This record gives sequence, structure tokens and C-alpha cells, in this order.
Amino acid sequence: MSRFDRYMLSQLMALFGFFSLILVLVYWVNRAVLLFDRLIGNGQTALVFFEFTALTLPNVIRMVLPVSAFAASVYVANRLGNESELVVAQSAGMSSFRLARGALAFGVIVALLMAVLVHVLVPASRTVMAERQAEMSANVSARFLTEGKFLHPAEGVTLFIRHITPGGELQGLFLSDARTKGSRTTYTAQRALLVKTNGHPKLVMFDGMVQRLDLQDRRLSTTTFKDFTYDISGLISDTRSPTVSLHALSTWALLHPTPTRIKTTGEPASAFLYEANSRIAEPLNGLAAALLGFAALLIGGFSRFGAWRHILFAIALLIVMQLLINGAANLAEKNPDLWILAYVAPAYGLLTSGMLLWWSQRTRRRPRETGPRGQRAAA
Repeated sequence: MSRFDRYMLSQLMALFGFFSLILVLVYWVNRAVLLFDRLIGNGQTALVFFEFTALTLPNVIRMVLPVSAFAASVYVANRLGNESELVVAQSAGMSSFRLARGALAFGVIVALLMAVLVHVLVPASRTVMAERQAEMSANVSARFLTEGKFLHPAEGVTLFIRHITPGGELQGLFLSDARTKGSRTTYTAQRALLVKTNGHPKLVMFDGMVQRLDLQDRRLSTTTFKDFTYDISGLISDTRSPTVSLHALSTWALLHPTPTRIKTTGEPASAFLYEANSRIAEPLNGLAAALLGFAALLIGGFSRFGAWRHILFAIALLIVMQLLINGAANLAEKNPDLWILAYVAPAYGLLTSGMLLWWSQRTRRRPRETGPRGQRAAA
């Protein structure tokens, strides 16, 4: 690379890192607030919250990289134009395609970063997150051992624990079970323990009472007990291992779907093919976004009024590209056989960038005057 290309690339990479950091923080904080409400509200610890927010980071970076690349290209092209550096380079004989070589190298770097994310880091993080979510769903303690709060571990079941001792003893237990049609059973106990017998969780209650209300004849029967064992495995019977998501599979597995994977995911083989091609095409979106931003600013040239119109034009081109991405995803969701649509958006971006670069090479010199005025000027 020439010195001019290295100079442009250094500016692009510096601004790319800045914009990526800002966008990742904004998007990550937004996701973290939602995760905080869901995890902490379900009785999870702060350590689990930080673990889940860290697992969402690769996907967040994947989403913001094309926007960051576009913003960096627009900013650098605008600054080089305002400082007349592009004009000097063009006067030295550099064509638009020659000027875009630094932006092309920058786009290739962004595409490589996105390829690592979409093919390695994002599937791995989603796999780990799915495993951790399954563990949390099967963790009875996390769902039951929350004091001072009414919990609903299953439909028709209400649980309240007044206090939990450091040794794990539950004090002041209230459990209402209305899953049986026509009756409601309420258990109260001074203390209780949560134990596992043969792999099944059970709630052992001491010094309590059982109240059974028949909703049809409004008859209430009560029974006191010294100790009573309540099988709570039925409350988590609906907690089974989630189906494997296509997003958590590796690209190799998507390109070579087996009958077992098709059965576990519940998706047809065509859905595997579209997901694999969308991953292959996604890094090209980063390359196209970088070139779009630079090429759209290059057609403007130097202007004392600024390049805000060309910036708006570049943003409009990026919006069209994003609409094509969303449209292709929506159509492929209905018909996964249309996997070729995954390449429509990057093809649009790259072709549009090439056309803009070709258009920017039109001559900016006024034609040489002829006639009497031209002769007098020459004289």
C-alpha cells in the first residue's frame, strides 16, 4: 500500500474503533437493562447477570460493525474533502477507484472481523447461553429459594417464603396449588427443606397445615401435620431441554445437515442452507457499507456549503441496503429455498459503490471555450 492508502486506512480504523465502541456500549446497555429485569427478577445473582451480558456481546458487535464502518467511511471522506486532500490527490492523477483502494482495504478488514464473529464467536456464545438457560430452568433452587416475594413457578401455583436461613432452611412457607380443577389446596408450614430424592426435587415441610377447598360445594377441610413431603417435580415438568436453534449451530453443520440435527431443530434442510448462506453473505455487508459511505461522498467533490446533501444521500443508500436485508430475511422465513436472496443486499451495495465511483470520475473541468471570446482569452 502507498503512503496515502496507509494514511487513509489509519484514519478509517481509528474512527471505526471509536464508533464501534460507542454503538456497542449504547446497544449493550439497552440489552443489559432488559436482562437485569429478567434475571434479577427471577432470583438470579449479579454474577449470572454479568455472565449473560458478556455472552450477548459478540452478537451486539456483529450488529453494529457495518454501521460503524459506514460512519467511519463517511466521516473520513468528508474530512478529506473539506481539507482539500481529495482534490489534491485527484489533481495528482489519482482516479476514484485508486482513491477508494484504502476504503476497500478497510472494508476487507471489517469483513474479516465479521466473518470471525458470525462463523465462530456468535454461534459459540449462543450455544453457551442456551446451555446456561437450560441449567437455570432446571435449577429448582433458583426458582424457589427467593424470600419475601410471591412466586409463580407454574400456572396455578403460588409460593411465598418469609425467610431463608444461611443453612438453607425455609421459614414461614405458604404454597397454594390450584392446578386440580374444582379444588384448591393450600400448604402452610413453619419451616421446610428442599431436598432431592432419586433425582426428583421434594419439599419437606414441618409443623404445618393442609387446607383443601372444594370449589363446587364450598367445603373446606383442614389437616395438621408434623412433617409432610410434597413432590414439586410436577412444577418443573414443563422444563425440558429447548430445541436447538439454527443460530447456535456451526456453519459446517448448517452446510451439512443430518437427519438428527433436522429433527432436533425442527427446521427443514432448506432453512439450514439459508442460514449458512446468510452467514457467508453477512461479512460482505460490512464491505459494502464501507464502500457505500466513501463512494457517496466522493461524487460531491469540494463545496464551501459542506457535504450534508451527499451525507444524507449516503444514509439513504444504507437504509435501502438494510431494507433489502430485512426483506430477504422475511421472504426466506416463509420460503427458505430462496437462499440466494441473502446475497441481494451485499450485491446491491457493491454494485452501487462501483457505479458511484465510476460516476465520480466524470470530468470536473469546464470545456475549453471556442470562438471570439476563446480566441481573445488565448491571446
